[in-house]
Amino acid sequence: MSMFCYQCQETAMNKGCSMKVGVCGKTEDVANLQDVLIYSLKGMAIYAVKLREKGGLPTDEIKVFMAESLFSTITNANFDRDVFVNRIGEALRLRDELKAMAEKAGADLSDVVHDAALWSGSSAEDFDKKGEEVGVLMTENEDVRSLRELTIYGVKGMAAYTTHAQHLGFENEELFAFMEKALADTLNDNLSADELVALVMETGKFGVESMAILDKANTQTYGNPEITKVNIGAGDRPGILISGHDLRDMQALLEQTEGTGVDVYTHSEMLPANYYPAFKKYSHFHGNYGNSWWMQKEEFESFNGPVLFTTNCIVPPKKDASYADRVYTTNACGYPGFKHIVEDGNGKKDYSEIIEHAKKCKPPVEIESGEIVGGFAHNQVIALADKVVEAVKSGAIKKFFVMAGCDGRMKDRNYYTEFAKALPKDTVILTAGCAKYRYNKLDLGDIGGIPRVLDAGQCNDSYSLAVIALKLKEVFGLEDVNELPIAYNIAWYEQKAVIVLLALLYLGVKNIHLGPTLPAFLSPNVANVLVEKFGIAGIGTVEDDVRLFMGE
Repeated sequence: MSMFCYQCQETAMNKGCSMKVGVCGKTEDVANLQDVLIYSLKGMAIYAVKLREKGGLPTDEIKVFMAESLFSTITNANFDRDVFVNRIGEALRLRDELKAMAEKAGADLSDVVHDAALWSGSSAEDFDKKGEEVGVLMTENEDVRSLRELTIYGVKGMAAYTTHAQHLGFENEELFAFMEKALADTLNDNLSADELVALVMETGKFGVESMAILDKANTQTYGNPEITKVNIGAGDRPGILISGHDLRDMQALLEQTEGTGVDVYTHSEMLPANYYPAFKKYSHFHGNYGNSWWMQKEEFESFNGPVLFTTNCIVPPKKDASYADRVYTTNACGYPGFKHIVEDGNGKKDYSEIIEHAKKCKPPVEIESGEIVGGFAHNQVIALADKVVEAVKSGAIKKFFVMAGCDGRMKDRNYYTEFAKALPKDTVILTAGCAKYRYNKLDLGDIGGIPRVLDAGQCNDSYSLAVIALKLKEVFGLEDVNELPIAYNIAWYEQKAVIVLLALLYLGVKNIHLGPTLPAFLSPNVANVLVEKFGIAGIGTVEDDVRLFMGE
């Protein structure tokens, strides 16, 4: 078997992609190179842990590289073979640098015997060959493998949030130290099952920290999100569509397009940029175009102008796609043939090529019209706490449903649209992430002026939903967050959703329903632990689940 990957929800037959091309579009050679990169990062982590034990710190270059490299292996982030060849070479160079730093600090490296810390290679051919030896299945015990991969996927999500915070100048050194420790621990064959479970829970703890630092970075830089009506129609000027999650790129693009006659539209997970006060001053910030990431093949065609990916989620275009030469990437994402924009020596990016490209394009074709409402992050909802509490006490609101997470292309995700429609009219949906596109344009009404769909923002803003729950627990004087009238019916797709799940488990949230399928990387025994300890469950039919959640 030349490829094996089961890190996302759409993995083949819910078992694992083991073909020439994965369901996401990742080719087998790229999949294997990603495995080699992760393996090399683990080798780096061994020396980083040794260095920290002697009071030393990895350089900023090393910390940035490790986080961005982890981010680049997230599902639908980067498909470019050359990128991974270069990153593996850099990982080996930095690994040797870390080794020298640890030795200089006085670390005893006599027990460093794992191949991940010792192997060498210098060419793409070397790395391809290594890809045949390393990967998920090199851990034979399926329960150990499951717990290790659960940790690694959580760390990948954590790295994504840490990278976004870094871009805005915010860091938490403990996060880097934990990611290094976690990667190294997944190579330790002496850890017991209980110790691996503890590592998974520790990953959730630092997942909370990663979302907290990113929340701080975003809000201190751009202000607290506000309740906002977002235009979803199209204008009559050329436009640039910005997708992904990175708000620093949003800021730079808005600054550089001001006065050019080019409008800026958000796409998919960039929708919540519309909620931040700092971006509202730009008159050419037109609104949001389109829907969830998986619909991009059709919507990029109709947009007509260039598209900028700041992060995942890229869907490989068809060979005859007319928009392929209009797509640009930056940061950790990439695709062969897409133009990639990098920072200059001062950390700045020049978007003039995209802007000039846009000027030559037709305006977007309008595919819908009207407005959608969002901006219900924790600061905004807590400001409405008195109104919310009164609605609960009066019985106007019977229950909140956290329906955060990811969207995907499989038909079984229609469940979430039908579930939202079937919920009683005295319930409110709390959402974050692209899962919201399954119901945020439905006319579900409001309860005493409170919309029945409260969108907190991006997937990382699931932190807001946890903060809201903890605040409501305090307001109602409850001992346990699980005593609140809140149910959790969460959709997942990739590794950022994994860290959100682990963070919720760390915060003590129980009885989370996860769908549309449970992760393939959970072995039966590990799944049973999650069921028994945390009440994790899958989804059933809409009718049965509504009755179950409402206690009928």
